[in-house]
Amino acid sequence: MSEAQKSRIPDHVGIILDGNRRWAKSQNKPTLEGHRQGAEVFKEISLNLFDRGVSYLSAYVFSTENWKRAEEEVNYLMNLVVKAVELHLEEFNKRGIKIVVLGKRDDLSKTVLKAIEKTEQKTSNNSQGTLALCFNYGGRSEIVGAVKSIVEDGIDANEISEESITERLYYPEVPDVDLLIRTSGELRVSGFMLWRISYAEFCFVEKYWPELTVKDVDKILKEYSDRDRRFGC
Repeated sequence: MSEAQKSRIPDHVGIILDGNRRWAKSQNKPTLEGHRQGAEVFKEISLNLFDRGVSYLSAYVFSTENWKRAEEEVNYLMNLVVKAVELHLEEFNKRGIKIVVLGKRDDLSKTVLKAIEKTEQKTSNNSQGTLALCFNYGGRSEIVGAVKSIVEDGIDANEISEESITERLYYPEVPDVDLLIRTSGELRVSGFMLWRISYAEFCFVEKYWPELTVKDVDKILKEYSDRDRRFGC
């Protein structure tokens, strides 16, 4: 990657980690193994992106629609959050990465909530990058929550602006997405960060998430650096 391309590293990369289950099926492995492998790949890819100069990385980990999946799978994903904290929190913390969790919390167990709170508290003062995990998250739900907050604050309709909505999103300090990556060949956003992706560059990758490599990230970032972002101009 040239120096000019390095200077065009996106500030905020969003990832829809898709294809864990299909990867497992293609490998004749249990569905849950796909999620385990996906978590390991996510650790490698996320740290690599921060090393390259990305300031914010957001990832669609568990959507509000994912509750419809089999109970065994949902329970595994919930436990995976707790295990991930136990296994990887120290490394992210040593690297100076701040971790925040975007999404509803009223449906989560006390064990999962405790893991989330521990993660956010331990990394709250870090400044080398922000990892935003979208967990029990829905893009429409996030916007509805912001609108409700505006109503509760008694703001006059004539005073409502884009800024007044933005500042009421989950962790409003997380900026708009510059580059959105979705794996597994699916060509949709599935409600991911609907407010923040208005001018994002999209990159759809055929590989399942557990197959993604650092070399694939090289290609994606080069493609991004070669694009002409017009922002409506």
